[in-house]
Amino acid sequence: MPESLSERKETWNTIFIFLAIVTVISSLFHFAIVNLYPSRIYIGGLMWCPAIATIITLKLKKRPISSLNWNWGNWKYIRLSYFIPALYGLITYILIWVFGFGSWTNEEAITDWGKELGLIGIGTLNPTSIAIIAIILLGTIEVIRAAATTLGEEIGWRGFFIYELRKVLSFSGVSIFSGIIWATWHWPLIVYYGENIILELTTFYVVILSMSFIMTYYTFKSKSLWPAVIFHAVSNVYIQKILPELTIKNEGTEHWLGENGIMFTIVTCVFGIYFWRKAIKEKL
Repeated sequence: MPESLSERKETWNTIFIFLAIVTVISSLFHFAIVNLYPSRIYIGGLMWCPAIATIITLKLKKRPISSLNWNWGNWKYIRLSYFIPALYGLITYILIWVFGFGSWTNEEAITDWGKELGLIGIGTLNPTSIAIIAIILLGTIEVIRAAATTLGEEIGWRGFFIYELRKVLSFSGVSIFSGIIWATWHWPLIVYYGENIILELTTFYVVILSMSFIMTYYTFKSKSLWPAVIFHAVSNVYIQKILPELTIKNEGTEHWLGENGIMFTIVTCVFGIYFWRKAIKEKL
């Protein structure tokens, strides 16, 4: 951390400039998503706002864009950044199935899923084959596609923001502060599209804070922004597009399901605490 007061002031000044720019340009896309239509164009634009804010901030501070950690880093962290979000998503839905908050999918639901993905009509695929192919396609091609938008967020949040925070805060402080900002950045969408707003805002903040500890850990360990990009993309794909399709909602248990569900909140919180303690032990 910088020792002099002037260095700390300069760092906080950079942080507030970045956050002000993110707020201004993100508000345009939030308006479009809420008042026009939540299309991929507007959502993709919103997710690239942190990157745009980073580039503008670096220009204002006369720092090169190359100063960000663009290097790929150790493949170990790339692999773990795919495995961990897939694992906590799977654990979440196994618990949902076991405790009866949701039921394992049936042939009709799998067939409908196959139709959405354009798999019906390819030979004589049975429901099991459709599910396997769908998971493989979504777990690879869809993750790559998702990474194109999560890259925009992660250039800002993990590529730039947490490194500025690291100059003035501890690992815990960086994870908590960045997690709160990251969660708050999403709040217009939760408020507008949420059904149980208080519950969903609460669970969402816990989930994002928990993910923040994990992603901050892997970013600092790898010295690269790419593990965060992959982690974010995999988490979105598994918890939004793969595992929900393998689950039939049971009446009265909706609040336990999905990315704003109670079960996902519990599981990610456990993972977050583990990585928090791990980072402290490793003096990260």
